[in-house]
Amino acid sequence: MKVAISGAGIAGTTLAYWLLRAGHEPLLIEQAPAPRTGGYIMDFWGVGYTVAERMGVLPAVRTAGYQVGEVRFVDDDGRKVGGFDVDALRDMTEGRLTSVSRSALAREIYRTVEGQVETLFGDQITAIEEHDAGVRIALQSGAQRDVDIVVGADGLHSQVRKLTFGPEDDFEKDLGYRFAVFETAGYVPRDEDVYVIHAATSRQIARFALRDGRTLFLLVFKKELMKGAEPGSPAEVHALLRSIFADVGWESASILATMNTADDLYFDRVSQIRMPSWRRGRFVLVGDAGMAVSFLAGEGAGLAITEAYVLAGELARAGGDYQSAFTAYENRLRPFIEGKQHTAENFAATFVPQTQFGIWLRNQATKLMALPGAANLMLGQSLRDDFMLPDFP
Repeated sequence: MKVAISGAGIAGTTLAYWLLRAGHEPLLIEQAPAPRTGGYIMDFWGVGYTVAERMGVLPAVRTAGYQVGEVRFVDDDGRKVGGFDVDALRDMTEGRLTSVSRSALAREIYRTVEGQVETLFGDQITAIEEHDAGVRIALQSGAQRDVDIVVGADGLHSQVRKLTFGPEDDFEKDLGYRFAVFETAGYVPRDEDVYVIHAATSRQIARFALRDGRTLFLLVFKKELMKGAEPGSPAEVHALLRSIFADVGWESASILATMNTADDLYFDRVSQIRMPSWRRGRFVLVGDAGMAVSFLAGEGAGLAITEAYVLAGELARAGGDYQSAFTAYENRLRPFIEGKQHTAENFAATFVPQTQFGIWLRNQATKLMALPGAANLMLGQSLRDDFMLPDFP
């Protein structure tokens, strides 16, 4: 089959890889003019880690990633007040864990199909017409393509979902937080292989030292701290972040100052996508487009890889019967994904505590993770994937 995939990120390129192996003809359509760069550092483990291993990209992903040694919570003066050794998490995953940026993971996966799959960068689907024999898609560039099925792998703000299922507001569940991510060069101090976090009431600011003298920053806050509407322009985002984080102490003044030199700043809602179905006719969604768990789950990329693998596998197993493949795909994954969404939603309140007591309580809890068995008791459930990864023909 000819399969149009909107989005050449983690989910889309993984799907293209497995479809190509099954003898299909994937077409990747990516709005960005080139493979994306930047993105926050995330932990990578679980069933997605296993799929990456089957694809042969795991060594390159680990090389591109970081072996974080410590998560450290600090007070206004930079003194350690909580945190834990990441080796506790590695023990629970039997060493099958690394930390990598979203763009680096997507880049290594894309390399497996580069030159083998047609990819249209700087373009996107603007209209879709389904008919008995397939689908005709119109592109922003003015071109048209005829394909058999269309897959939306274009993220939280999916264009394919909007065109085929309806407006984003119908499916988005706002978890009540906003976040910003950016990188700069030359920031000091640096704490190599340490994720340093400082919390104030309903706000959190963190940094991580990258290679080549760069530093990644993540700012998260409760949406109630905003006055007025969502910011629309980069200048409005900068002004909002300065107003909310100006008085949080620690290195906030230096971080806000260096924000002006950032190459790129990403700002968005912390949201989930919850849909009654991920399929309709010849259209199906994968990754954040249909089932975003939010970055609070810590496993969104791994889940997207898993979803793409299962979708391609069910299409291969169904022998071209896309309707039965879509049904099997959803039936196999939905209980697992809904469980991950529920866990992430419950975790939101502890991720950015709303009181000083909540901050103190979280700091003390993380100190306990050094005790034998405590880390497994506190985080073991969230690190376990209750999903049997199938083997497909």
